Amino acid sequence: MIIILLGAPGAGKGTQSARLVAERGLTQLSTGDMLRDALARGTELGKQAKAIMDAGKLVADDIILAMIRERLTASTGGNGVILDGFPRTIAQAEGLDKMLEEMGLRIDHVIEIGVDENVLADRIMTRAKESDETRDDDSVEVLQKRLKVYHESTAPIIPYYQNRGKLSVVDGMQSIDAVASAIDAILKTTEERS
Repeated sequence: MIIILLGAPGAGKGTQSARLVAERGLTQLSTGDMLRDALARGTELGKQAKAIMDAGKLVADDIILAMIRERLTASTGGNGVILDGFPRTIAQAEGLDKMLEEMGLRIDHVIEIGVDENVLADRIMTRAKESDETRDDDSVEVLQKRLKVYHESTAPIIPYYQNRGKLSVVDGMQSIDAVASAIDAILKTTEERS
């Protein structure tokens, strides 16, 4: 099973991903983590990415896709994967679809965790106060910048997946447990078809 979780910054994607990993044995494929790992191990893809990053540029989609392909190939036989942080643009979504088709795989679910963005600032500030782990992005100013980037780059992929019949929307304003139950109900539709 291949799942993509979408939603604005602070919507709860990380929380729900962690639950899916713990409760369903899914593997979370974070493009940021994969990139850091490839750099640390000095892999060929890591060396290519380092040269690009050292030049002050963004790592190209084809390198990120190659890392995802590598991890998906290594993850065969598992319960499935959650793609975290990818795709972020329509070009990346198209590239991912093409790569998965070549591998004989497909995206099973794209789940958007929908939230009231006016409430997100309060949620971020609460998380900053209650968390033992300080995050650099836990400020209203950073949230506003991240929301702007989200709306410009990532939000356009929502209709892309909706038009392909892959998108489900969950009300992210519910409790964490209620959101998890709603996601679980969506995933059970795939299990029932299997």
